[in-house]
Order: sequence, then structure tokens, then C-alpha cells
Amino acid sequence: MAKTEPGNGLEHVASAEKLTESNGKGGSNGPEANGSIPGESQVDRYGFTGGSQQSAGELAEEVPIGVLRQREAKWLEMLNSWDKWMAKKHNKVKERCQKGIPPSLRGRAWLYLTGAKVKREQNKGRFEELDNQPGDPKWVDVIERDLHRQFPFHEMFAARGGHGQQDLFRVLKAYTLHRPDEGYCQAQAPVAAVLLMHMPAEDAFWVLVQICEKYLPGYYSTGLEAIQLDGEILYALLRRVSAVAHRHLKKHKVEPILYMTEWFMCAFSRTLPWSSVLRVWDMFLCEGVKILFRVGLALLKCLLGTQEKVKSCQGLYETVELLKKIRPEYMREAFLVQEIIDLQVSEKDIEKEHQAQLRRWKETHGDLSCNSPPRMHGAKAIMAAEPPSRQELRQRPTIVVESPSASKTQAASEGEAKGSMKPTKENGHAAVLPVVDPNDASQALNHMTVQGSKESVSSGEQDTYL
Repeated sequence: MAKTEPGNGLEHVASAEKLTESNGKGGSNGPEANGSIPGESQVDRYGFTGGSQQSAGELAEEVPIGVLRQREAKWLEMLNSWDKWMAKKHNKVKERCQKGIPPSLRGRAWLYLTGAKVKREQNKGRFEELDNQPGDPKWVDVIERDLHRQFPFHEMFAARGGHGQQDLFRVLKAYTLHRPDEGYCQAQAPVAAVLLMHMPAEDAFWVLVQICEKYLPGYYSTGLEAIQLDGEILYALLRRVSAVAHRHLKKHKVEPILYMTEWFMCAFSRTLPWSSVLRVWDMFLCEGVKILFRVGLALLKCLLGTQEKVKSCQGLYETVELLKKIRPEYMREAFLVQEIIDLQVSEKDIEKEHQAQLRRWKETHGDLSCNSPPRMHGAKAIMAAEPPSRQELRQRPTIVVESPSASKTQAASEGEAKGSMKPTKENGHAAVLPVVDPNDASQALNHMTVQGSKESVSSGEQDTYL
């Protein structure tokens, strides 16, 4: 995944239609423009109509609806007292991320884990300011040409010039204005697209900022020095995890940059089945880059970990092809997650090897041309480095949708105190309903009754999209 720069020969397309000009004139504006034909296949639970990411039932782990409701309630409680949980019960937060964040709360959880919620509160109006600027023409042109390549079989990005592509353009353009020294790299596009599947554009922008600046600093800078260093770290750690795989790669001179660049720069979003991608991201945004190393090491061990396995790829080309076409059983959600949890590779191991590789780099290449800040290993490190205030963590719904039952209470006086009780009629009898603060998730749960429903617990008296 090379750094994209105008005129460097990396990007050639037959027709580079401008997003701003895609109004249905002179070109297809539907999903078929990106290779997706409506009606040919069903949309899976993640929004894919086809392609390699489309969910295969046997690869995904099914969570019973009752268990999912319990997990949602626990996550709502955590998010409502995030600073306390991170300070005193971080291991429990980590454990719940390993089990998988409930889909209905994944976007909100990612926002809190990365520290993007705090970043957004500290920079109110910043995204809108960047969004209203025209952007650097050299980056705008390259971003527009990349839009249709991002998950073309996902319903959100299928239509050329559709709302998904528009939001993706806004986020990526805003980042080039936020970090003009870094500009745009192709690998940022799928990362931003994954975020947009779970949150509004402004939130996706701040999570992208945190990933680029805290989790993977230097990954998207010119020269790609950071990813090359991490490739050498992965190769060194492999010796300890699987000596057979390490010897095979060394024998055939298979450089890490040949197979791990897309893995790490796109956080496996273009490699794994979607159920596995989401579980990896849940852990990655909680625990940091060590999760990406563990995924890479687990795949290398599974693919090349025995003498019998390496016999089938006697050469550099065969080995690289094997690593590009990973067998489905090794990417299965339950199997891969357990491999990641069991693999004993810590932040200390990575930092120790990082220092060793940095010394070797200076001996052979000299000083790094890009002085990136030190990376932070996950949510706890980010919060410790920049302690947030309670006000910055306060949940503020961007969209509040009142249910029909809630609308019955609108006739009551608007001047009543926040904690007052509102009279209404229910089943022909007078009833008293408390006014629930939408910021208090636990209070909302106490007043909700969901019987035999498969709706999210967040869809009670008030649905909030945070």
C-alpha cells in the first residue's frame, strides 16, 4: 500500500469522474457502477451484497439474543461512567472488548476507546470548519478517484456519489487539511470507510485522527518508514512464535513488506471476513497495535507453522500467494479471536523489539526522515496521557427520535422541572411516566420493558445515535 502522490504513476483510472459532478448525467449513478447489481444477492447483516467481505454463516459466531441484551446493558453502564471504569476496572473493559462489543453500541464504544469523544469536545466546530474549506486540489483529485474502490459491494458505498461516498470524501479531505504535512494515503480510505459504517462523519473523522496519530503514528507518512519498521518487528517476533515459519520466510527471502503492509495499514479490513474484522477492531482500539501483531503472527503460524505446510510453497512467489489467499478456517471469527487472546505478545515485547530495529535502521539508513510521536498502546494509555473531564465524557445524543408512546406526553407543560413526573393515559388508565435524561443510560434501562423483542435496548422511550 504505497503512499499516494499525484503523478507518481500509482493511480491510473480510465474515467475519473468527480464526486461533485456525479449527478446522474453522463454516467451510471447506481450500485452497478461499482460492480454491485441490485437484486442479484441479499444484503447480509453487515450491509454487504457480495464480494469477499460478505458474511459466510459458518465463519461468524452467533450470539444468543438474550446474551446480546445483557452485554448491551453492561456497555451502557460502562459508557455512562467511562472514566471510573477505565481507571479502576480496565481489565473488565478489555475482557468485554475481547467478547465483542454489541453492534448497536460499537460506534459509540469506539469513540470512547480511542479518546475521539474527548478530542471532538475539545475541538468543537473544527470538523465543520474543515468541511467547509475546498481542500488542496492535488489531494481532492486523488481522494475522488479512490472513493469507488472502498467496499463497492457494501450498500453504503455502492452508489457513485451516494451518501456513503460523500461522507468518505468529507472525512478524508478534512484529514488532509488537519494534517497538511501528511496529506492523504490510500490505506486511510478503507479505515475511514469502516468507521463511517458505524458513526456519523464528524465522529469518524476524530476516530481516524486518533488512529493515525496515537495508534499508528507515521504509518501514512511519506516514505512509509513506520510500517517498514513494524514489518521487521513482526519478523523478529515470529522467530519466537513459530521458528518453522520464520526459517521458511528467511530461506526464500520473503520480506515482511510483501505481505504485511496491507494487513497493518488497513487494520485487516481488506483481509478478513467481516465478522472477524469487527472483533479485531474491538480489541485493537482497546489494547492497541499489539493486536495487529498478534493477528499477523497467528496467521503466519497457521499458514507456515509446520514442515508439512511449508512443503506446498517452495519459493517466494508461492509463499506470497499463500499469504494473500488465506484459508477460511484460519480466519473464522471464534478460532482467530481465541488465537489472538492466547498469543503472548505484550506491549513491552513490541517496544523492546522496536528499539532494537530502530538501532539497526539508523546503522543502515540513518535517521528517520519522519519524526512521528511515540505510539500509545490502547485506550488506557491514551486516557492516562490526556485525562478527560467528566464534561468531555458526557453523552450528547446527536439525533433523538421519540417513540409514539413518548409523543403522548408532549401536551404537558414545557416549563416543568427535569425530574418532574408527567401524567399520561395508558390502556385507559391514568399513568405517571418519569422524564428520563437521555444521557443517563442506566436510568433509561430501569424504565424500559422489552418482552420477546429483538430490538436493541437503546430503542426504548428514546433512541439515541451517539
